[in-house]
Amino acid sequence: MTTQTILITGANRGIGLEYVKQYAESGQQVYATVRDLAKATALQQLAAKHTNIQVLALDVGDVSAIRDLAGQLSALTIDILISNAGTYPDSAFGKTDPQVWLQAFQVNTLTTYYLAEAFLPQLRRASQAKLIAMTSKMGSIEDNGSGGEYIYRSSKTALNMVVKSLALDLREFNIAVAALHPGWVRTDMGGPNGLIDAETSVRGLRQVIEGLSSAQSGEFIAYDGKRIPW
Repeated sequence: MTTQTILITGANRGIGLEYVKQYAESGQQVYATVRDLAKATALQQLAAKHTNIQVLALDVGDVSAIRDLAGQLSALTIDILISNAGTYPDSAFGKTDPQVWLQAFQVNTLTTYYLAEAFLPQLRRASQAKLIAMTSKMGSIEDNGSGGEYIYRSSKTALNMVVKSLALDLREFNIAVAALHPGWVRTDMGGPNGLIDAETSVRGLRQVIEGLSSAQSGEFIAYDGKRIPW
């Protein structure tokens, strides 16, 4: 199998860290980004065991930092770019902070767009590049039957629209784009009551990514391959 180059953001824990682990163990070249290198202990330990993992600093909430990193990696050909970094602020009706809401949109929504824009040259070099945005079923309008969680829900719904537009705009470059739902995973973000572990989630997500075709570009898909209503 041809070695692929994969860029993963938010790689210091949970799903991001598991992506790095599984892709590295499968022999792929992984570029893993984190906001704070000093706090990415588990990732640094993993990288020490695998020569095909390179750890890089990136604050995804800083558009200039995204562009600077793209400049540093300008010579790469990127086969898969996984926009995984995200934030989940608590929010309920009557208990939302407007500044926190804006910051969540910066990280959860804008990041994927600016990654696509900055790394387009590297993605275009691949024969069939894939741009993956880690979203959530909580961003599905049709699936919302419980209300609340205004900040997280709205930022992920907006992300889904970004994905749909990117799929159309990047079609001419043969770049497939998808919004993927990892399931309810037992992580720091998902909490201890999640239905699956990160290993199971990422194993399924990798299968979805591997099988992603141009015909599926712009779809909202769960880790088990099922399409999710917008």
